[in-house]
Amino acid sequence: MTAPLMPKATAVWLIENTALSFEQISSFCHLHILEIQALADNEGSIRIVGFDPIASSQLDLEEIHRCEKDPKARLSIRPAISADSVLGKKKTRYTPVSKRQDRPDAIAWMIKFYPDIPELALTRLLGTTKPMIRAVKTKTHWNSTQIKPRHPVQLGFCTQVELDAVVGAYSSKQE
Repeated sequence: MTAPLMPKATAVWLIENTALSFEQISSFCHLHILEIQALADNEGSIRIVGFDPIASSQLDLEEIHRCEKDPKARLSIRPAISADSVLGKKKTRYTPVSKRQDRPDAIAWMIKFYPDIPELALTRLLGTTKPMIRAVKTKTHWNSTQIKPRHPVQLGFCTQVELDAVVGAYSSKQE
């Protein structure tokens, strides 16, 4: 379970604005119960301004009311909402400039050992484009004389688990 943003400020807001027990606030904010009690008693050397977890979409009002009714219940943080989680897109991989010249080598290795894997699967696995794959396949790549097939995992373009998943998915379809 992840801690809320600014846990002490969130704890101060929960102390001031809810009827939650110190134990509930402590478990939600990942702070010791004595820290919560010190915040409630204003024993800290610095006055902390409360941070509203409802306004920041970390908690629902219904969740707070549910936990206020049941002292044994625990607050649960809402998952962070991002554009990728809403749109369902994967994050694109960034390949450092120093490794980009190695990508044709990884493509050549995949073509040599797994020629039946479709281009779309290779683009997703290696973070490349279809024209790049076609250029390496047809040996029309500008640097085709220097391309040597090298393992994409060793070059850092994918993990062994990802490679095994792609190979397994397309080798089972062949049989």
